[in-house]
Amino acid sequence: MQQESVTFPSAGLKLSGTVRVPDDVKAGEKRAAFLVLHGFGSNKDSGNVNAPSKVLGELGYVTLGFDMRGCGKSEGEFGRVICLEQVEDTRSALTFLQKHPAVHPDRIAVVGSSFGGAVAVYTGGVDERVAAVISNGGWGDGERKFRGQHKSPEEWARFTKMLNDGRDHRAKTGKSLMVPRYDIVPIPPHLRNNLAQNSIHEFPAETAQSMFDFRADEVVGKIAPRPLLLIHASNDSVTPTEQSVELFKRAGQPAELHLFSNVDHFLFAEDNARVWGVMRDWLAKYFPAR
Repeated sequence: MQQESVTFPSAGLKLSGTVRVPDDVKAGEKRAAFLVLHGFGSNKDSGNVNAPSKVLGELGYVTLGFDMRGCGKSEGEFGRVICLEQVEDTRSALTFLQKHPAVHPDRIAVVGSSFGGAVAVYTGGVDERVAAVISNGGWGDGERKFRGQHKSPEEWARFTKMLNDGRDHRAKTGKSLMVPRYDIVPIPPHLRNNLAQNSIHEFPAETAQSMFDFRADEVVGKIAPRPLLLIHASNDSVTPTEQSVELFKRAGQPAELHLFSNVDHFLFAEDNARVWGVMRDWLAKYFPAR
């Protein structure tokens, strides 16, 4: 696999990425490609980026993994993670990859995990250049997702108070109220070792508000007739499984939903053979590399 460190522009910022090209790509040949999106406050060196990039490369696809603005090695205010800005960055990455000599410009798909899964679906819904979408553990309705993550009345009151405090703090001071990542998205302690090195652990309250307001549900139906694959753990302890179920209900055809037992939220990082098998079969049918 040939690997190249790249940078590309998005909204006046320079984003950091890694392009991987399979060794068997011949001179002048153009392959299908994937943008591989990282999760919440993560980066392009995470297992949820490296593992699918490796599998996709073995299947013959060119891949581009990159750091969203404010994450990893990309420019932007560190830790400022805003959903629609990540959609903009994904569209900028697509524009960049369309010009790569080994990539067919009309055959670029998007795959993402968790937060990246939600961004992948939304980008596919608003940008017709996206040829196919794979969402792993993603979500479609921010408010409903958060209600599933902060379940008790006490937890929900604490979470909504944080949103209100963030708005009040910015109105009074002009600055962001910083909050811990697990106050936004709770992750059970036994799963936290799946987070990438150099993951962000403190975010402005505006990050949580942008997630609360994000509605991939509203645009998922616009992906059709381009293919959509939804993957989720059947008992996900981070992002409620019903999020992918509801996305599937709203999707047009062709769309598939696969739920996996005996796994949890970080499906790609677990390098699960059953997951890769489903992906390989789906790709062969709907979006082959050649």
